[in-house]
Amino acid sequence: MVKKYKLKPSGGSPEFRIDYRNELNQQQYEAATAPPGPSLVIAGAGAGKTRTLTYRVAYLMESGTRPDRILLLTFTNKASREMMDRVSSLMQMPRPGFWGGTFHSIGHRILRLHAEEIGFTPEFTIMDREDARDMLKTCISRMDVDTRASRFPKADLLINLFSLQVNLAQPLEKIITEKYEQFAGLTSEIVQLFHDYSERKQQSNCMDFDDLLILWLKLMKNSPEVLRTYQEKFEAILVDEYQDTNFVQGEIVDTLAAKHRNVMVVGDDSQSIYGWRGANFENIISFPERFPGTRIYKIETNYRSTPEILHYANAAIAANLRQYQKTLKPVRDSGMKPVLVTTGNPSEQAQFVSQRVLELRDEGIELDEMAVLYRSHFHCLELQMELTSRNIPFVITSGIRFFEQAHIKDVVALLKVLCNPRDEVSFKRVTMLLPGLGIKTADRIWAHFLELTQENPGGREQIPDRLTEVIPSIPKKSVPAWTQLIHTTRQILTPENAALPGAQIHLVIDAFYHDYAHKSFENAQHRLDELDELANFAGQFESTEEFLGQLALLTELENENTEVSRQNNDDEKIRLSTVHQAKGLEFKVVFVIMMAEGLFPNYRALESEDGREEERRLFYVSVTRAKDQVYLIWPKFRETSGYGNPWQQPASFLLEVPDDLYEEWELD
Repeated sequence: MVKKYKLKPSGGSPEFRIDYRNELNQQQYEAATAPPGPSLVIAGAGAGKTRTLTYRVAYLMESGTRPDRILLLTFTNKASREMMDRVSSLMQMPRPGFWGGTFHSIGHRILRLHAEEIGFTPEFTIMDREDARDMLKTCISRMDVDTRASRFPKADLLINLFSLQVNLAQPLEKIITEKYEQFAGLTSEIVQLFHDYSERKQQSNCMDFDDLLILWLKLMKNSPEVLRTYQEKFEAILVDEYQDTNFVQGEIVDTLAAKHRNVMVVGDDSQSIYGWRGANFENIISFPERFPGTRIYKIETNYRSTPEILHYANAAIAANLRQYQKTLKPVRDSGMKPVLVTTGNPSEQAQFVSQRVLELRDEGIELDEMAVLYRSHFHCLELQMELTSRNIPFVITSGIRFFEQAHIKDVVALLKVLCNPRDEVSFKRVTMLLPGLGIKTADRIWAHFLELTQENPGGREQIPDRLTEVIPSIPKKSVPAWTQLIHTTRQILTPENAALPGAQIHLVIDAFYHDYAHKSFENAQHRLDELDELANFAGQFESTEEFLGQLALLTELENENTEVSRQNNDDEKIRLSTVHQAKGLEFKVVFVIMMAEGLFPNYRALESEDGREEERRLFYVSVTRAKDQVYLIWPKFRETSGYGNPWQQPASFLLEVPDDLYEEWELD
């Protein structure tokens, strides 16, 4: 007979190989070693968020949680790999087997295992944007609707619209009513198209990128067994950059954590700046309400910036009503106060930045330790030219090559044709902007137009007449739009407008491009705002030819900088970036330009208090990118091509900060 001997709990604490108390500051230690249960970690800028999360994972493992019972959700694969590597190093073991990755990658992993539960097979393929666009076009072609006559939304816009529905988890009808009013008359067709598209994806055993989230959530809601499996499996859930989660991601976290409630979300509400692309600020603000008993940990010690910069940042965000109150606390020695610089105009602003960059370079600060941040790409056009004239190398990280975007090329194309009527590419581009005109019709119209031009060349003043003479080549349903185009060209070529490229751009927008943009682009208003800025920029040139020449130089400059940056990543260059794309980065010196009311903050965001608070958070992010020096610059006067008041006011955010927290520089 075998005697049973029962082991009793020792009552002691686990033996830890990591000295958490000595390797973390007090606030980091409290968060990393938090007891089980819901936890919200508010990690201020530069306060060691990644370090805290890494030690939290290690602590869970050392406390007895099996690695495969831990789920770490991040926003980039890079962040996930970095944390897993750090945990591996801390634990002195091969990469641990916890579930770590982006929301989409974890969703993909789970859907592969349970695809049949939602009508797919495990061999499903994932469509990229181009694949999704092609499938949508097929669905549209099978609909009983004249897409050209009704100006049906393009496939790219529909992809964005459907994606917004996923991110916001709202009915398509509501989204169309609130955000796409121009398509209200086509609501039933768009809703039917969405159903057709969804069915075709399932028939083809394909998913698009958004499906990896929405179908993951659907799987858990529709299959109690699958839900129970993963609720029991994940004993500890951690979420990085929680302030950037959208509605669906928030629902996924809430659903998975409902059983154990052992969930730690980490983020900074003051750095929630992506509402425009679906991030749901309510996720982080209302977390304690959804998880009663939540412990809130604040990590406020900042290792990045000088006390002066942090004092300014704390004051800059103080006016926001909806926030978790925190105060960034410095550990570094004192430095110079942030500097407020008022310039006469954008050109003087560019001269100041360029000169100060060279002075700082002479003082030993390398160019790649400096950055110029702005709200919109157009805010740095004058600066690009000034940096080039002074041979200061720079790299632009403002997203896609700006001047290659469709709306810029569309509007500029008509100006090019009026300067050079033999520009075939620009002529066809303009032609295909009009309803009912495709590439084959554009080829035919161009051939007729070219023949007439060669027979009787004339000057540019003859172009409207040539456009009138090609009307027999125009389909009847497109004649009204073509007639409007002729009228617009005559307006542009009048003596009062012929040498004003800014006014010409506005004429194109008002004549037809405003409507075209709203029917073609998901972010139509943003693109129209950028075209307004293009017109303002054009207002400083004395002729359309001069403007187009400078635009070509800027385009080439942008392309060269992108290519050089790709090939020579280690070369010393100052970085030009939107604030949105600079989040997560840090520099010794930061210049924030165009800090004028309506520019930064953006005038449309000021229409609501939520928008104003997000803009204030954007300002906070820009200031906290700096380690040693911050320069906040605004121009008093700015060309507006006759639209709006050229005299600027300083950003309201600048006026909210007590004047003893910064110094002002006057330019001689």
